[in-house]
Amino acid sequence: MNKLIKNIEFSKVLDLKELISYQEGQVISRTIAQIPSVNITLFSLDLSEGISTHVTSGDAIVQILDGTAEITIGDDVFNVRKGETIIMPSNVPHGLEARERFKMLLTVLKY
Repeated sequence: MNKLIKNIEFSKVLDLKELISYQEGQVISRTIAQIPSVNITLFSLDLSEGISTHVTSGDAIVQILDGTAEITIGDDVFNVRKGETIIMPSNVPHGLEARERFKMLLTVLKY
């Protein structure tokens, strides 16, 4: 049987932010699940690193696990902090930048 969840332990209490580390000057990702309609990925972004503006065909849920991210959705800019969540709607340009280094759980749902 193929498991949909990967790169993470089963049947164990986990602190997601501890499953990915910061690396100087880099964006690090760890895929947790990936099928055509769902992608779940942990990210860490060092200070001033970012993910350039792009458009996706799915809605994206960003949950900040540590630090602060500046997230642009269309013409709006949001400072999203540890413990906060924001939805980036499909087909709307969006991007992220680390105003301080941050970790996030990104869930993208495509239809």
